[in-house]
Amino acid sequence: MVPAVRTVASDEILPQSVDVVVIGGGIVGTASAYYLAKRGLSVALLEKGHIACEQSSRTWGWCRQQNRDPREMPLSILSMSLWDGLAAEIGQDLGFRRTGLVYATDDAAMLAGWEAWGPTAQAFGVETYMLTGAQAAQRIPETRRKWLGGLHSVADGKAEPAWAAPALAEGARARGATIHQNCAVRGLDITNGRVTGVHTEKGSIRADAVLCAAGAWASTFLARHGVVFPQASVRQTALRTKPTRDVGDVVYCPDLAMTRRLDGSYTLAISGRATLELTAQGMRFARQFLPQFIKRLKAVQIGVGKSLVSGPESLPSWFGSDDRMFERQRVLDPAPNRRLVQAIMDNVKGTYPELAGIEIDHVWGAYVDCTPDAVPVASGIDAVGGLFLAAGCSGHGFGLGPGIGYLMAQLIANETPSIDPTHFNLSRLVDGSAIKVGSL
Repeated sequence: MVPAVRTVASDEILPQSVDVVVIGGGIVGTASAYYLAKRGLSVALLEKGHIACEQSSRTWGWCRQQNRDPREMPLSILSMSLWDGLAAEIGQDLGFRRTGLVYATDDAAMLAGWEAWGPTAQAFGVETYMLTGAQAAQRIPETRRKWLGGLHSVADGKAEPAWAAPALAEGARARGATIHQNCAVRGLDITNGRVTGVHTEKGSIRADAVLCAAGAWASTFLARHGVVFPQASVRQTALRTKPTRDVGDVVYCPDLAMTRRLDGSYTLAISGRATLELTAQGMRFARQFLPQFIKRLKAVQIGVGKSLVSGPESLPSWFGSDDRMFERQRVLDPAPNRRLVQAIMDNVKGTYPELAGIEIDHVWGAYVDCTPDAVPVASGIDAVGGLFLAAGCSGHGFGLGPGIGYLMAQLIANETPSIDPTHFNLSRLVDGSAIKVGSL
């Protein structure tokens, strides 16, 4: 069952020309459209399905600085400051709350990794504290495991995945952007090495710049125009309960990741339990992803699924020439892993006896798109003037979404960026540089 998302009305008439076309209506695309429109640029936001129909509504909704790779820290800090002000700016609640995050573990190596992150926290002014085993047990019961320790990230929190991207889209529209759903982009118009517009299923739009924020579809879309973007997706499973007792806001332990929603329900998952499916795209970029695969082998299962024959990484997508493929699959909606759903429910009931009667409202699968180094791409594309890319968020896109959108607006508007964008350049993944996989 697909998570319910706040609906956003579409503008039915395509503009003939705009300053910027944004492809993709997830958190990154809507945030980019919002911050571009705030700058007075004319923007058309195009989505093949509906706003937040894929990963941006299927995420846990965490907004954190804790345990970020140091390369992401400036972007994370920027994002958190932007989250703070968005509800007042837009006039809609995005569900953002600085509730704090609580972690506990019985794994000595994991605990050592959290402790080793301490100097990064100090360097960037992040308020976080290590917890003793007894302190961790006060926050997360030891009914299944005895904790060695944990940590408390005080100023991090959560937002509502069903609300955030729709609110940003409406904020962009209030500042002059147009929003076009069920409007797949079939290709780019490129003249003399520079993008001049897009072709959609509903007509063409001239544009001075185009931002591809297409999530798991980005590499396939760009490949049709000779742009190489190493990208792979893993399939994850999560569920949402019916409203129940409050046992904590944002909780992590080896058996569970729990996020309390504002209606009293929980989003539940198990961190790291993902499936890497064999695909045509995956085989093409296998060499670039090998360091990450070796590092995270224990956390990922290998399998063969429908993504080999359908979707953005499939054989037809990579070796066919069907420019209608994006509209043929409006929403990328993989099936959840039913065994994992059962494991999640067993774990939550085993950890919290008071939730023995907890009920599932709905479950879902999702594809999390990743880069070889697990750091997002947010940059211009050297090979095509006026073409920009923001994708490959590697499971961090929801929390980082406002910051990525703000950065992309600055880059597209040719402003001096608020943070150094060097670590997010696409070129690092295609120029032969050594891949440094994100530490966390």
